[in-house]
Amino acid sequence: MAGVIKKFFVASMFMWMAPVAILYAFNHNLLPGSANLSPYSMTLVSGFLAVISVNVVIAFYIYMAMKEPSDKHEPDPAFLAEAKASVNQSTSEAEASVNQSTSQAEDSSHSLKKKE
Repeated sequence: MAGVIKKFFVASMFMWMAPVAILYAFNHNLLPGSANLSPYSMTLVSGFLAVISVNVVIAFYIYMAMKEPSDKHEPDPAFLAEAKASVNQSTSEAEASVNQSTSQAEDSSHSLKKKE
């Protein structure tokens, strides 16, 4: 579990640092050729590259998550049993409340007919 949290933390840090570094490099003319661009072009190019860098980090994180072995993540049988019981209980309660509201609606419609 610690490995997953570490990967998430590293990806989050790169997702924050990469666009900031790209914008800083463009604004301080650290990249070759960026001094020749107009301010409008520099804004567009730096913003576009910053967005692409975030998408690259997200794609790399997804790739790393897909490489995680799936056999390590077995759910606890006791938790599954409790979850199934909870779902069955809430389903039966929902059916009971629907049946009760249906009978109340029928009773109210019968009382309206009697008044007429």
